[in-house]
Amino acid sequence: MQTETPTPIPRKGFISKNPSLKIREFRSYLTLRLGVIFALNMQSTTIYFWVYQMTNDKLSLGFVGLAEVIPAICCSFFSGHFVDLNEKRKMITICLAGYIITGICLLLLAVPMTAQHLGASWMLHLIYFFVFLGGALRSFYSPSMFSLFGLVVPRADYPNATGWSSMAWQVGSVLGPLAAGFAIASLGILSSLSIVVALEFLLLVPLFSIAAKPIIRKEKERVMKSVTEGLRFVWNTPVLLSALTLDMFSVLFGGAVALLPVYQKEILHVNEMGFGLLRAAPGIGAIITLGLLALIPLKKQPGRKLFICVSGFAISIIVFGISTNFILSFCMLLFSGMFDAVSVVIRGTILQLVTPDHMRGRVSAVNTMFVSSSNELGDFESGVMAHFFGAVRAVVIGGCLTLGVVGYTLFSAPQLRKFTFDEKKQEHE
Repeated sequence: MQTETPTPIPRKGFISKNPSLKIREFRSYLTLRLGVIFALNMQSTTIYFWVYQMTNDKLSLGFVGLAEVIPAICCSFFSGHFVDLNEKRKMITICLAGYIITGICLLLLAVPMTAQHLGASWMLHLIYFFVFLGGALRSFYSPSMFSLFGLVVPRADYPNATGWSSMAWQVGSVLGPLAAGFAIASLGILSSLSIVVALEFLLLVPLFSIAAKPIIRKEKERVMKSVTEGLRFVWNTPVLLSALTLDMFSVLFGGAVALLPVYQKEILHVNEMGFGLLRAAPGIGAIITLGLLALIPLKKQPGRKLFICVSGFAISIIVFGISTNFILSFCMLLFSGMFDAVSVVIRGTILQLVTPDHMRGRVSAVNTMFVSSSNELGDFESGVMAHFFGAVRAVVIGGCLTLGVVGYTLFSAPQLRKFTFDEKKQEHE
């Protein structure tokens, strides 16, 4: 008589809830993603502080965002085409090398001897130029990383892996500004930029621990036809188009980061460390939320939750705009990051689920045009609005416009409102 083998009881531990973390290459991917965004946020925070100290002009802050968004949008029209036709690790290596070179150039520009020879006007224009180069690099880096994600993570683990990828991005977004605040306050602008360059060199280690991946799309075609296919796919996928549009306009109108130097100096009256804390607050809130999502995965009614969170983001920005208390301002930026983190995970998962493997580069390039570049375009919009209406009115008006966009999209995009991560259920709907 044979005894039945007892059925093993499935584990309910942390790793079982996060299967993507078992993948070694995905862990290297997370390290690279965190490190790059840490370095770029530390660099951008330093640049914004540097430019405002040089000019004491709100419009100059807006031009920093504009200098990055112009190449990011223009190059995105064809960057996805080249990403889809080339090996992804090679593309990321080229971009990282470009970031190292621009970082070294900014570092040399911050040397006191350089400032004495060039003068403030030349210094400012050269800063804009190197920011411009960084924007061009990002238009290739973002689609390359998005495409690599799909090659190191199984499709079934996309929602979980997207949460961790967003977590890595947010941790870098938090620690980068904080590190910049510490470095500027204690060591100066030159040391802050030196740390950025050193870190970018170190990131070559996790990058080369990821094996070269096969090129899924090998047939060559005209650039314009290839680009048009990416745009057409997004346009003909209502749930993706509405998610990107909602995120784009909420970031465009609701962004307040570019005006933080103004709030630090003229409204809240805090030192450089306070500036770093304000800059890091949205990311801290995002990390808290993403940590909760790692323990309690987002499964039910993601579409409806997206609208709720973008509305919460807009309200947080409005309250921040009228606040004159540092603690309240910090809390509102913290809440804005918490709400934004949920929308980032939902949008990122939608993007991964609905995009075919052979079109990842092109669709991600369209995403860069829609969403990623709206951060810098929002910085420019904030600078221009603050120049004409003042910082407080600019932030409050932007938050109100974001609420208007949420209301319009809620009624005009039922596919997004009803969206679910269950692909079989989605097909029936």
